Amino acid sequence: MPVKTLIAAAVLGLLPGASHATNLMYMPFETVLSDAIRAGRLDGSVKFYLTGNTPPGVQQTLRRDVVSDLDTNGFNKSDHDSCEWVLQSNLIALQAEAKRVGANAVTNIVSFYDGHVRKDLNTYECRAGVFVTRVALKGDLVRVP
Repeated sequence: MPVKTLIAAAVLGLLPGASHATNLMYMPFETVLSDAIRAGRLDGSVKFYLTGNTPPGVQQTLRRDVVSDLDTNGFNKSDHDSCEWVLQSNLIALQAEAKRVGANAVTNIVSFYDGHVRKDLNTYECRAGVFVTRVALKGDLVRVP
């Protein structure tokens, strides 16, 4: 086998492992949410509540267990910055879906990485890697007064 082929095979064999989001981080949810609203990435028309933080009033559930599972390029970014960016991307997607069905809140939000539920009142789970950073969320689209 030519040397170039062996080198290429070795490099390509290493990339999938390096690209997986492997650094597990628990990040503050409200800080990123506030930053996204302040920056205009979220318009404030849809409220977001991690599980255990319930909005006041009676909720009308429009869709249960809506999942947003997005990733971002983590290359040349700090884990912290890429985690915040990909959470904002997930919140933007959830806001769009909520508005599409007439909801004004997303409740019972949990981290949902690879289908595993992680509940927390204040933080979300982020997996950062050399090339990819990923956040997965699951929640209910509801209408509140």
